[in-house]
Amino acid sequence: MVAITEAVSLEKQGEIGMLWIDNPPVNALGFPVRKGMADGIDMAMKDDTIKALVVICKGRTFCAGADIREFGKPPQAPHLPDVLKVFDQATKPVIAAIHGTAFGGGLETALSSHYRIAVPTAQFGLPEVKLGLLPGAGGTQRLPRLIGPEKALPMIATGNPIGAAQALKEGVIDEIAEGDLAEAAVAFARKVLAEKRPLRQVSAMTEKVEAARKTPEIFADYRNVLAKTKRGFEAPEACVKAVEAAVNLPFDEGMATERKLFEGLMRGSQSAAQRYYFFAERQVAKIPDIPKDTPLLDIKKVGVIGAGTMGGGITMNFINAGIPVTLVETKQEFLDRGIGVIKKNYDITAAKGKMTQQAVDQRMGLITGTTKMEDLADVDLVIEAVYENMDLKKEIFKKLDAICKKDAILATNTSYLDVNEIAAQTSRPEFVIGLHFFSPANVMRLLEIVRAAKTSKTVLATSLALGKRIKKIAAVVGVCYGFAGNRMFAQRKRECDKLVLEGALPAQIDKVIFDFGFPMGPFALYDLIGLDLGWSKETTTSDSIRDLLCEQGRFGLKNSKGYYNYEKGGRKPLPAPEIEQLIIDFSKKKGFTRRDISDEEILQRCIYPIINEGAKILEEKIAVRPSDLDVIWINGYGWPVYSGGPMFYADLVGLDKILAVLKKFQAEQGDDFKPAPLLEKLVKEGKNFSSLNT
Repeated sequence: MVAITEAVSLEKQGEIGMLWIDNPPVNALGFPVRKGMADGIDMAMKDDTIKALVVICKGRTFCAGADIREFGKPPQAPHLPDVLKVFDQATKPVIAAIHGTAFGGGLETALSSHYRIAVPTAQFGLPEVKLGLLPGAGGTQRLPRLIGPEKALPMIATGNPIGAAQALKEGVIDEIAEGDLAEAAVAFARKVLAEKRPLRQVSAMTEKVEAARKTPEIFADYRNVLAKTKRGFEAPEACVKAVEAAVNLPFDEGMATERKLFEGLMRGSQSAAQRYYFFAERQVAKIPDIPKDTPLLDIKKVGVIGAGTMGGGITMNFINAGIPVTLVETKQEFLDRGIGVIKKNYDITAAKGKMTQQAVDQRMGLITGTTKMEDLADVDLVIEAVYENMDLKKEIFKKLDAICKKDAILATNTSYLDVNEIAAQTSRPEFVIGLHFFSPANVMRLLEIVRAAKTSKTVLATSLALGKRIKKIAAVVGVCYGFAGNRMFAQRKRECDKLVLEGALPAQIDKVIFDFGFPMGPFALYDLIGLDLGWSKETTTSDSIRDLLCEQGRFGLKNSKGYYNYEKGGRKPLPAPEIEQLIIDFSKKKGFTRRDISDEEILQRCIYPIINEGAKILEEKIAVRPSDLDVIWINGYGWPVYSGGPMFYADLVGLDKILAVLKKFQAEQGDDFKPAPLLEKLVKEGKNFSSLNT
């Protein structure tokens, strides 16, 4: 075996060369791999004893794509497109032998080979679009030539991977290896030689792209799909343009188009935001004072108190992960209803073909329903998920302290209340923590882990590990009213409520927020959640628009009327002129002189206070780092990932500009807009929020 670089070596097995790539942990295509591959191909082509070459990786995966650590740094030759051109023009058969994942540049490497063989568990994908990019080393040009643009478009423009069986069916690979991959690849290479198969140069294939020229509507149709699923994202449209180039242009010209589109995306703010988020999501679980070797508690069984919407959703997270749950309710009828809703949710999933009936039965079999809190005596973790009432929560935790074993974690799902006050009701505050799931809990990815003053490091580390186990993105926050996410969200809600009194209407505000990139505007969101949530007919004061709507029986989507009207069974907000008039009359009654409010003012008043509150949260050390707040807002509140979250967006706009606008609003509107001291400090020092990410 000959070492070519520290990451690539060349071995001979008779007439078959084996180009081994060994660049842990994922064989990323950094400089040592790129140079090793280029030089290795050259050596193999010049060696008369080598008749065919197998490209294969050591470790747990085939090349998993570009080395993202090189992003933002000066490029170092040889560049991947140039290396793959060497593959493409090789004069002897080159076979890619794939295990693990062939993602991004890894799949582009495989596509540049003449043949591809893979283990049954291998996965294939071009996920660059998820970083706001497109495949930049020929993926958009070779894949359509190999499998046709109709099949290539979804892989390129969504970034979703496919498995080996589908890859074989679609023609991405030529054979599935049985047994040892290296042995199977060598046998396949010998078969290629024995059968004198031609060098299948993907770049020279024309049949499938020529056929697509007769049906140009495939691109219009796919753009319609993207308009519904990828609104606001720039990269998917660039992917479509690149595939169009593969269909309509010669290969070299298509490659030039791909490169131009790639470089445009790389320079843009959307890719910068999505690459930033990629790292932020991985950083969020790293808590400075929690060592990696912190001992963890073994969570084998969980208790959930409350079988309502939240309790049911929380339960589903655990049984999905194979963890048994004891579900507690005060009355059997409430318990039966809650378990029935869980079963109905699974039945709907099964009816769509996304789950087998066996899987439904297996999950439901993990639930033990009870009306006795004493049945929680053997659980390792209990999560209280009752409504937001401090006295009730205190009472529950006093009981749990007496019932649960001494090393059981006692968690509250409160959205706002003081976890320290709740913990003080127990004799073991070090075992008390907040686990704030977002609704619907079985769908939303975010989990705010609320670290109380006396929460132990073991309990916190266990909660973080458990979050990962149930496939949540867990962000650690401290104790304050609303913690991080809801505390910031309250700023937007306040301004939306003020704006409708001052002159804007819900439809205008919703359009501004929707156009910014949120999945829906705030008033449509209120209708979705339910205007009567937390409202009481007995205590209503008619002192807010929400009170007036609820008093009229307008509860939102659930009964087809709220801030908007809805067709029965429909979800699309429709104009409600009667409510617009109600708002106008109410604001005048409150003494407001209504005025025209610009979209720009609406956006600034809805977004900048969120950022300002985030700065206060950081200053108070409620959150570890600015990027954690971005992770919270992207996963819990629908902030568009292509602008990176509120703190990253603030850096894009410029903290000096945001500070100036806040001061202007403070002069006009009062101290709701008073700038956070941290914001002023950063501007004075010429720094941004990203400088605080560690």
